[in-house]
Amino acid sequence: MPLILGTNSIKDTGYDVANSLRFNSGSSDYLSRTPGSAGNRTTWTFSAWVKLVNSSGFNPIFMGGDFSNSSPTGQNGTGLLFLNGQFYSYWDNAAGGTVTSARYRDPSAWYHIVLQANTSTLKLYVNSVEQTSKSISGNGAINYTSIHTIGTYPNIVDYLNGYMAEVCFIDGQALDPTSFGEFDEDSGIWKPIDVSGLTFGTNGFYLDFENSGSLGADVSGNGNNFTVNNLTSIDQTTDTCTNNFATLNPLVPNAGTLANGNLDYTGPTGDGTSYSTIGVISGKWYWEIKLNNTPNKCGVGIIGDADPFQYNTNGGLFSPRSYSYYPFNGNVYTNNTTNGDWSDTTTSDNGDIIGIAMDLDNGYVYFSKNGSFMNSGVPTSGATGTGGVSLTTGNDFFPIIGDNTGAGSEKALMNFGNPPFTISSGNSDGNGYGNFEYSVPSGYYALNTKNLAEYG
Repeated sequence: MPLILGTNSIKDTGYDVANSLRFNSGSSDYLSRTPGSAGNRTTWTFSAWVKLVNSSGFNPIFMGGDFSNSSPTGQNGTGLLFLNGQFYSYWDNAAGGTVTSARYRDPSAWYHIVLQANTSTLKLYVNSVEQTSKSISGNGAINYTSIHTIGTYPNIVDYLNGYMAEVCFIDGQALDPTSFGEFDEDSGIWKPIDVSGLTFGTNGFYLDFENSGSLGADVSGNGNNFTVNNLTSIDQTTDTCTNNFATLNPLVPNAGTLANGNLDYTGPTGDGTSYSTIGVISGKWYWEIKLNNTPNKCGVGIIGDADPFQYNTNGGLFSPRSYSYYPFNGNVYTNNTTNGDWSDTTTSDNGDIIGIAMDLDNGYVYFSKNGSFMNSGVPTSGATGTGGVSLTTGNDFFPIIGDNTGAGSEKALMNFGNPPFTISSGNSDGNGYGNFEYSVPSGYYALNTKNLAEYG
């Protein structure tokens, strides 16, 4: 079943968020801005939708001031971070801050965060629900003429691992979450609304991340643009709080090392397999994997089971109800039995792109290499299984990647529609979703929640 929360299961939201920005700690990604003049330092509102792909360690979200304790205002910094499953807010060294008692550990969920300063009170909301409230006094470091950052601390080397969308700052008003979101009438799920009509104030900003050439552009009308640090156009994604895309799941034991929004995979030294955050029981689905190492013992495929994670430590690619392809030797394995050599093994697998087309309506899976489907397989909307591997359906199927040879040389980049690597062509599914290197077979779709609501 899909492992998703929040607005992610709504097919039609009424208001669609086009883009998010993917932050990766390994490349020190962040945005920064230093206001030219001070705004209201006691009354303001910060709002953002955040998908936190790793709940461990420090994940700074929005910070102002100097966290090295050398600020000319004497402040210790003001802002919001995520640490080991909890949201923390800071006011200054004297007033301290707040921490949520609830823990948020779903790496596939989009959360709406509102941090509100209202003269004497600092409040933190998650998905419209007030989580903490703290009495404050004096001026905070937000809205002062010191550096403000999104995705890191000023003066401290910690960076966000995750996605952010609809980032807003309101200078001079303490707004409730209802200024940024509402409950869906049918599902009761909290979802975003159009914020473009808000009054943002002097230092206010609205970052929608729709301009790939200027990812820090403020579209509030104020021109309070942020400087882009290490982020590039490939970090602009369509994985948003109104259409959630699959990634790999870091909560699976022995899943290897994940980076770049849980799309950059490095296998463990021993056996192990990583699974996607979304599993499906019906429909036709397509994704790609770019191999990223030589030699590479990586295997890719799918597994179907009520509890597939139990096979992880033994290498799920060779487990019961698994169907996988190994590019380094060309072999396809079905239920732990070889299905034969499907491809040329004389060429390097580094840089090759493996496509997987999974048809759960007719019970087949197809594998392609650099755009050509192997074993004379041509998946279509009316596929009869020619060239594909026959599946035993009836349970959820998850995309998987990994190895059970213990080689420790598996490296790959997953593309469920938001690639962490440059695409030279650009192809979407029939609904216009996804960005793939090769053409998506007719009738097959990217693994995201809008497609799930229609075909899953």
